[in-house]
Amino acid sequence: MAAQAVSLLREVSRLEAPLEELRALQSVLQSVPLSELREQAAELRLGPLFSLLNEHHREQTTLCVSILERLLQALEPVHVARNLRVDLQRGLTHPNDSVKILTLSQVGRIVENSDAVTEILNNAELLKQIVYCIGGENLSVAKAAIKSLSRISLTQAGLEALFESNLLDDLKSVMETNDIVRYRVYELIVEISSVSPESLNYCTTSGLVTQLLRELTGEDVLVRATCIEMVTSLAYTHHGRQYLAQEGVIDQISNIIVGADSDAFSSFYLPGFVKFFGNLAIMDSPQQICERYPVFVEKVFEMTESQDPTMIGVAVDTIGILGSNVEGKQVLQKTGTRFERLLMRIGYQAKNASTELKIRCLDAISSLFYLPPDQQTDDLLRMTESWFSSLSRDPLELFRGISNQPFLELHCAALKVFTAIANQPWAQKLMFNSPGFVEYVMDRSVEHDRASKDAKYELVKALANSKTIAEIFGNPNYLRLRTYLSEGPYYVKPISTTAVEGAE
Repeated sequence: MAAQAVSLLREVSRLEAPLEELRALQSVLQSVPLSELREQAAELRLGPLFSLLNEHHREQTTLCVSILERLLQALEPVHVARNLRVDLQRGLTHPNDSVKILTLSQVGRIVENSDAVTEILNNAELLKQIVYCIGGENLSVAKAAIKSLSRISLTQAGLEALFESNLLDDLKSVMETNDIVRYRVYELIVEISSVSPESLNYCTTSGLVTQLLRELTGEDVLVRATCIEMVTSLAYTHHGRQYLAQEGVIDQISNIIVGADSDAFSSFYLPGFVKFFGNLAIMDSPQQICERYPVFVEKVFEMTESQDPTMIGVAVDTIGILGSNVEGKQVLQKTGTRFERLLMRIGYQAKNASTELKIRCLDAISSLFYLPPDQQTDDLLRMTESWFSSLSRDPLELFRGISNQPFLELHCAALKVFTAIANQPWAQKLMFNSPGFVEYVMDRSVEHDRASKDAKYELVKALANSKTIAEIFGNPNYLRLRTYLSEGPYYVKPISTTAVEGAE
């Protein structure tokens, strides 16, 4: 079969418009294993196929792209880089996006290969074409180009090629295409900066990080909203956070939040700025961040009282992030009755808001209330129990009611809340004393789909693995939980059949 494909490939290379032969070749390739093609790799002459990528003949181009996708997989990346470099350059400037995507997929293979990548680093024209692909209208083409350049920049030689040559001028030139393309370049710069302090240094020296930060703190509110997402990505790394602190960027973001009250357009960027601080707090120290930037905590509390669901959603998400570890929980506890009122609002929203906001509230509650067994001190257990009672008049019944609603995501989110508190003795007592709750947990017939069965199983696992469950639920119920656990999430009880004498 592979030999037949090679024969057809030779036939194709001799013809000017070989549509029939291309169709035949495509058909044959569908049934040839890749291993057989690799054995014939030395015989595969792909140059003629690239030359048939005719912008004026759509079907011929489509067939060639399909065939090349298959055949190129049989060739080693080093071979592609060395022997098809001119074809790759042409592919990146081809007007048909499918050809560009095909070419960039090969560039992607090359940059992943340590032997082949040097071939690209020594090909300035090819690198330039990859950079200019960022400026194309097709997002898939731009994303593939960004991914390849990001991968190239993982090496010292790649960083030098991108930032210490004319390529940097090409990158700046591409940025001038329009706002969308400029943000794509920023995305690339942030990806590269996040790798290491050295990578960040190359990016800052280029001036592009400074330009991004200038736009972040500029007057255009829509630009701010876009830039804060990228700066948040940079802050995920320790060296990124250090740089932002040293440059005074975190203080500037805090000052913009302070001034947001007098800005009629603050709703465009405020959610992103608050998310930034939420992520910063959980990656560093919730206590330090909240003490140094009290306006952040103030704004989060304020946003929960907003009439705007977007603001409420961001505030709820941030509370969930902040309270996901013990230090964050203690920071929230220090706000006293104010936090109790906030919990009451979250409980209200979990019951009355839109489905999407209900789910976000339930996720935040799960995050707030989970305590790992090794951190369950008497003080912290009293705290979570007190918080739980602040959510509503009968929180357990509230979440049980939500879990019975015919919406899969809501059902699973409510089960996740039960799972979060399931290893805490006070919650186990509440569950045991709630009429029908233990039966609800054991009842498999309530769950009809895989996600629900998985969520219920996690709840059973959390209960069954708790050291206090046998004492609180009693031994018979504890054994039922262990049986459920050993049977797995998808167990179906066999239906017994009784033989009737004389039945056929």
